[in-house]
Amino acid sequence: MDLILLRHGKAEDFNPGGDSARELVEKGRLQARKAARLLKGAGKLPEIVLTSPLARAMQTADEFCEAAAMPGAVIQGWLACGMTPETAMNELAGFREFKRVMIVGHEPDFSGFVESVLGVAGGDVVFKKGAIACVRIQPPSRHGSLLFLIPSKLADEAE
Repeated sequence: MDLILLRHGKAEDFNPGGDSARELVEKGRLQARKAARLLKGAGKLPEIVLTSPLARAMQTADEFCEAAAMPGAVIQGWLACGMTPETAMNELAGFREFKRVMIVGHEPDFSGFVESVLGVAGGDVVFKKGAIACVRIQPPSRHGSLLFLIPSKLADEAE
């Protein structure tokens, strides 16, 4: 499968409800919509979108799906902060029938996942807010290849 990773967009720094309640700011909403337009224009939209249950990730997924004219995202608890590469691969094995899957989540989980898939370590992958990456994997195999990594700023320039 081609696994697209979309890191949540820019969120508020503080929310009285705690970290899990932090919401997107307008820039974060714009980052999610731009990611949708970029992937749609490239013919690389996912068949299904899975999202972390944290507010900023769910809002990123919602903005993405709306801008891409896709059905809403499916909330997955394993995508919350602290996801390990092993857990991700095991959970993604349940979605093998899809050719292209998107997950919306967090750092440092996403850079750690991509590094694990590529067999590199130690901060070699930088995954900023609103960035999109795509890796080709065959879960539950722990290895794959990087197809692309697009920082949010490059998505801005593609507009």
